[in-house]
Amino acid sequence: MATTEVVTRPNAAQRVATFYQDVVAEMKKVTWPDRTQVRQLSIGVIVLSLFIGAIIALMDLIFQAIFVRGLPSLLGG
Repeated sequence: MATTEVVTRPNAAQRVATFYQDVVAEMKKVTWPDRTQVRQLSIGVIVLSLFIGAIIALMDLIFQAIFVRGLPSLLGG
């Protein structure tokens, strides 16, 4: 004859407390960047964003010249 075990699940308050303790333990393991690293990486993100924006603006001007101005003049518009 087989016996069955009843597995009890912790209540919501216990689960929240366990989750909080796990989060605190993991946050202690994190290696946080120092101020100079944050500044350097932030400047890098801003420069890269400006560079990509400039490329998109240049492409917009080129496509506008081709499709809005150049193509209608070739088709007699």
